[in-house]
Amino acid sequence: MSSSPTVRGQLHPRFDEILTPGALAFLGRLDGAFAGRRAELLAQRRDLSRRINTGTDLDFDPATQSVRDDASWQVAPAAPGLLDRRVELVSPVTRSMTQHAMESNASTWLADLEDATSPTWFNMIEGQVVLADAVREYRAHPERKRPTLIMRPRAWHLCEKHLTVDGRPISATLVDFGLFFFHNAQTLIDAGFGPYFYLPKIESAAEARLWNDVFVEAQDALGIERGTIRASILIETLPAAFAMEEILYELREHAAGLNAGRWDYIFSYVRTFAHRGDEYVLPDRERITMTTPFMREFTELLVATAHKRGTHAIAAPAANNPTLQDDDIRHRVLNVVHTEKEREAEEGFDGSWVAHPAMVDTVLSAFTHVLGDKLDQIDVKRPQRFDAAALVSLEGTMQTTSLQGVRHNVSVALQYLAAWIDGKGAVAIGNFMEDAATVEICRAQLWQWLHHSTQLAEGPQVTRELLGRVIDEEMTKLKRTADADESERLDEAREVLERSALTDELPGFFSNYAYVRFLLDEGLRMPRSIDSDDLRQSEKVDEVA
Repeated sequence: MSSSPTVRGQLHPRFDEILTPGALAFLGRLDGAFAGRRAELLAQRRDLSRRINTGTDLDFDPATQSVRDDASWQVAPAAPGLLDRRVELVSPVTRSMTQHAMESNASTWLADLEDATSPTWFNMIEGQVVLADAVREYRAHPERKRPTLIMRPRAWHLCEKHLTVDGRPISATLVDFGLFFFHNAQTLIDAGFGPYFYLPKIESAAEARLWNDVFVEAQDALGIERGTIRASILIETLPAAFAMEEILYELREHAAGLNAGRWDYIFSYVRTFAHRGDEYVLPDRERITMTTPFMREFTELLVATAHKRGTHAIAAPAANNPTLQDDDIRHRVLNVVHTEKEREAEEGFDGSWVAHPAMVDTVLSAFTHVLGDKLDQIDVKRPQRFDAAALVSLEGTMQTTSLQGVRHNVSVALQYLAAWIDGKGAVAIGNFMEDAATVEICRAQLWQWLHHSTQLAEGPQVTRELLGRVIDEEMTKLKRTADADESERLDEAREVLERSALTDELPGFFSNYAYVRFLLDEGLRMPRSIDSDDLRQSEKVDEVA
């Protein structure tokens, strides 16, 4: 029998509208049904990682060959409001960003409770309050043209320690999905849309099956017709690239598209091959583009797979922030983005993410230039190429690492982490809007270069001493203009960076540690001496069964 979660976080104004007895009971039902399977699948991820570390290669699963060969199955047709996916604006769920998003020209608004949101208790529940208000605006003013709302919950590896069942934190994924679905599903349906989601960091068909079962359980619990939920899947992990069709097959009743998650995919490449040979060491981050051979292989397979199964293929985000630049630079940036998005449209993508409202019109123009009056090009089929070696090969990629690349990764990571600890998840750094995926690739590359003693273009090898010196220098630069609070955040950011980039083993994600160390409400925060068992409390389902 499922138990309603206990609320351990502070109750701010209007939180009682979200954390109602009915909503908590619904979360308890989801937790009771799926917590055990989630724990098993996370254990399977770790097992696969160990096998790859010892020489197992990723490949397309021969056991599911029949799924890939069967040309007859298709995913569900596009749901109301999801026919046009040409420009998808992704943003954190704050009052101001919600207003900008709903007034934008974007096709859809991706309300992001994952990488663009620092997962403080206040941010997560206040985000649900903001979303509930926004959903009711859709119903109250159906005459207004607004982008279709899609919500991205946190990923399976994360927990929500402010909600517990018998002392065990529950899955952050189930919290975010469950609260949004419970409060908004019927209202969205009444407004002519539906409960739509983006699914992050899936690594296998089994994880997609878990999501599908969550959807079925949730719809049955609230008396909503099965198949009403629609989910777009982010292909942003290397293992998922080898299982795209199987993932769509498991979610076929609810699937709404595939998205090429650029930075997380590159991060996953490093994480997947963390303990393999030098042939997997990536160059400076700026040298890895969507036309880099192994990235091109990935995106071509994604487009072919999505269109083969009758659904949208969405391109990697345009993360540029043109608002902080003078007119000449801004126009050059917009022209570069326009050209890049035209190329992606010509390669078969049906749309793209943008990370700033000022980019919406430029990206829409690029896709319209290629698609004309069409909203998509799903009917244009492209040949699939199941080449496992090409998906991971760096052949044709200049594996050059520079001291400037090291310095850039350190500086960006420190700046972002300081903002993340301060409760900000989407941060303007330089000319780009950065989110948590940026830190993941920056710190994973630092770890990889250190682990492999990579030789820099300038001559020296990457060592612990070199990284310590660069961190010292970048901290000094950043603190010159920082006040006392900002300086403290930078010190905390340094702790997270060193914990996630300078250890013998590469931690799966920086956020697990940083969350319990710095983001929990007072009384729940954990000391610096956190071990893996502390971070996996939410997976100890058997102990409380």
